[in-house]
Amino acid sequence: MSDAQVLGQEVKLPFSGRVAPSRFMKGAMTERLSSWDQHRPEARGIPSDGLVKVYEEWGNGGFGIVLSGNTIVDPVNLEAPGNAIIHEGLDKPEEREKQFRRLFKAGKGAAGKSLFVVQLSHGGRQVADALTKNPVSASDIPCPPTMGYNFAKPTPLDEDGIKKVVNDFAYAAQKCHEWGADGIQLHAAHGYLLAQFLSSTTNKRTDKYGGSLENRARIIYDIFEEIDRRISDPKFIKAIKINSVEFQEGGFQPEESAAVCKHLEQLGVDVIELSGGTYESLAFTHKRESTKAREGFFLQFAETIRQGVSKSRIWTTGGFRSAKAMADAVRQGVTDGVGIARPATQDFGLPSLIISGKVDGARKGLLPEHDFGITNVAAGTQIRQVANGIQPFDATNEEAVQKFKEEVGQFMEIAKKDGAEGVVKAGYPDLAGSAYQPISLL
Repeated sequence: MSDAQVLGQEVKLPFSGRVAPSRFMKGAMTERLSSWDQHRPEARGIPSDGLVKVYEEWGNGGFGIVLSGNTIVDPVNLEAPGNAIIHEGLDKPEEREKQFRRLFKAGKGAAGKSLFVVQLSHGGRQVADALTKNPVSASDIPCPPTMGYNFAKPTPLDEDGIKKVVNDFAYAAQKCHEWGADGIQLHAAHGYLLAQFLSSTTNKRTDKYGGSLENRARIIYDIFEEIDRRISDPKFIKAIKINSVEFQEGGFQPEESAAVCKHLEQLGVDVIELSGGTYESLAFTHKRESTKAREGFFLQFAETIRQGVSKSRIWTTGGFRSAKAMADAVRQGVTDGVGIARPATQDFGLPSLIISGKVDGARKGLLPEHDFGITNVAAGTQIRQVANGIQPFDATNEEAVQKFKEEVGQFMEIAKKDGAEGVVKAGYPDLAGSAYQPISLL
């Protein structure tokens, strides 16, 4: 069977019974295209028409599963300004519902075949101090300055606070189901709140939410159980994004991840997406040679985790660029599917191009892949271009890349000036270009 045929295979999810039409998952990114008001949290987080447009393209791009970007369950504890937000009591509930319904429908594609899963998240201690001076976390260990952001010392959540977080996640999941999403994914990776509870480096609690691995994972189990209590639909997909490893001393390890995943399988979690790292130690810059040789950043850790999971489907995200490496990972039984994020902002229909045999992998851009900061801004800029009906700039073209870098420089200067004046804005650089042309398979 060819690489394209392997990647084009359907994947049946074990508990919901839903079928992903291919092995490709559109990885979650931070689009920052929802409403933003610096001073009124209740006005934040309504998806824009541009965001709907972006997901129309991904929905038609050949992905088996389309994951939303960070959708936040609390209007204060954001990943970034411009995040989509689902939370009880926010402004313009009718418009919010309408836009989320449009977004969810768009992400399934014109044929309605792709599965649209909403990634739910809470920033915890990783909320920049420009957004809140009072972040919360498992413990009071602050996040050190990273990528130009500073973070205030967090307040440990008491049990009532934890209960509120559990209810916020469950409420958001309930609305996702009501508004037409196929499922939800809890973001328990990359150092966000749920990962802060999981990791012994950030969880120093002595109550039932700290200490043992079972206790540190308890908030996640509580959330899934509350979701089950509120949503009786057996076809609603439950998923999680979890670190396979944290590349820092004392961080979350593969053996711990394997134990948590085994319990999640018992809770009926269909999809486990493996990634890794935190703001302190971005896994994207810690590629070990054995991993690099197979492209997927986290495949060697997925092998450990896979041993304890017999039913839940595994998707591995991070570093895949060639169809051969993707298909080989599936053939070896290490993963059931592959997550694609940044390459899908250059070619929104990359899976369709690979499955149809038009290309044998992602285009290799000129920006250094190990530099997460610049490639993240590049992806966000390309997403913003498509939202505005503009063709994403060609990251393989020297002239286009130079123009992008110049625009980023100006953008950062303005952001620095705004920051000095206490002004916080949302989004990425606006880069001009030609009218957007969807990828043709003809």
